[in-house]
Amino acid sequence: MSHTRQQRLEALGRVLDTLDILRVKCPWDAKQTNESLRPNTIEEVYELAQALLDGDVADTRKELGDVLLHIFFYSKIADEQGQFDIADVCDALNQKLIFRHPHVFGEVKVSDAHEVEQNWEQIKLKERDGNRTVLAGVPQALPALVKAFRVQEKAANVGFDWEQPQQVWDKVREEIAEVDEAIAAGKVADIESEFGDLLFSVINAARLYKVNPENALERTNRKFIRRFGYIEQAAKDQGTSLKDMSLEAMEQLWQQAKEAEK
Repeated sequence: MSHTRQQRLEALGRVLDTLDILRVKCPWDAKQTNESLRPNTIEEVYELAQALLDGDVADTRKELGDVLLHIFFYSKIADEQGQFDIADVCDALNQKLIFRHPHVFGEVKVSDAHEVEQNWEQIKLKERDGNRTVLAGVPQALPALVKAFRVQEKAANVGFDWEQPQQVWDKVREEIAEVDEAIAAGKVADIESEFGDLLFSVINAARLYKVNPENALERTNRKFIRRFGYIEQAAKDQGTSLKDMSLEAMEQLWQQAKEAEK
């Protein structure tokens, strides 16, 4: 059900009012700080990501609320400390959206979404008077796979990219060969380094073919867990354990799990 703009504003206001009360009357809410909330915020974002990947509408709505609560909470704490409040957060966001979309609110012309992304990177550099590097906006704390994807995106948006997607496969094959060489040489540090290069190149390939590698890998994780669970359950039904089962028997069950998914 779609609500009117006034209803949406009133709903947001009710949450802010409730948080004001909790901050005073609830011992747990009253003692929270930015530092204590931060781990929970990260957890909530991951739970939202899972709900989105599952396509679970009800859970997505719930998790969006949990993330929104944290945004309100940080703003409330900042307000108590005389730094800013939720209105400042919204105003800054609105100003940034307008500034970064000159093709909507200004005279700039773009032909497609890729041009929008390229302009976005140039505009973000101008926001700091050119003192910020292209990759400075990528958080250092991001998981490595996500970070690799983001730095590749940002580099591509300023023109540092393959001319054609298929060109990336020569790089992937080159990195595989270098992994083989490092393994043959038996140098642990080199092996780790070359595996890193290989993973980076595969992530780059996914990006070039419009695949989000984080989503792709998570779907594969779930597929593996589901199929492995099938093998475990089959072993249990047969009155045995995986440790007592041959690799050939497990492979047969794996193929059965694959067939069951069709």
